[in-house]
Amino acid sequence: MTYRNFLDLSDAGGDGIAAMLGDALQRKAARKGWPKGKADADAPLAGHTLAMIFEKNSTRTRVSFDMAIRQLGGTSIVMDSGSMQLGRGESIADTARVLSGYVDAIMIRTDDHAKVVDMAKHASVPVINGLTDASHPCQIMADLLTIIESGRALPGLKVAWLGDGNNVLASIMEAGGLMQFDVVAACPQGFQPSDEDVARGRGRARVVGTAKEAAEGADVIVTDTWISMGQAHAETKLAAMMPFQVTRELMAAAKPDAAFLHCLPAHRGEEVVDAVIDGPQSLIWPEAENRLHAQKSILRWCFGQIG
Repeated sequence: MTYRNFLDLSDAGGDGIAAMLGDALQRKAARKGWPKGKADADAPLAGHTLAMIFEKNSTRTRVSFDMAIRQLGGTSIVMDSGSMQLGRGESIADTARVLSGYVDAIMIRTDDHAKVVDMAKHASVPVINGLTDASHPCQIMADLLTIIESGRALPGLKVAWLGDGNNVLASIMEAGGLMQFDVVAACPQGFQPSDEDVARGRGRARVVGTAKEAAEGADVIVTDTWISMGQAHAETKLAAMMPFQVTRELMAAAKPDAAFLHCLPAHRGEEVVDAVIDGPQSLIWPEAENRLHAQKSILRWCFGQIG
């Protein structure tokens, strides 16, 4: 079987991303009005089983991947590391080899990116990065789909990021380089993205000092929760982040029709105020739903059905 891993956006490249986004748009439109549990008419992954490993808590990744494989005609097995031998010391390599004999693909949501790389190295089935501390490519595929659905073409856009220089920002910068849009990030000192993450943008990403500078003239403003799971020293970090909160005043610095995105869960009153996240420019609910549609196309790409 020919298969491909999806560990980062660069695994697919610009052409692969474009093919997946086109497929997602078509498949989403074809399902309009259908029950969520009904399989797609062509059921392209009938007979396939996806194993999902969670070493971090999840709502959207868990449910969207589960429904994605079901709508493609397949089935899923959901595993938490605490209930697996992986949680009792079995290696990633041994787990990858074992699961490859049982299932057709593996999605893992974990901390250290090296675990995903190790999983892909030793598995003989596709491996998908459901999130690591280094990147979150599946979320960015949903974001790109949402931006396109809103009537915007990706090339030439200005996407402003406000807040923490985290894994989501790293993948947005990578997407900018691959899909030819600019990413301007405003992050406090001590919480800026690494030089390596900025370099993912292939000259289309940069970091500025103030939230207003990033937001000015932006087509899309994006943020994320400031305190990730398991992070310490929350009070110090929150104090540093407050000047980068997304407010109505900050949205007013962007283009009049600028969109607001947030991968959720949101800490309202911290990284964003209610007036923005619940306001007319917010696309967070379509963005959340699009995790499902984007991931269906990621699965199909991994099996060589598109792109």
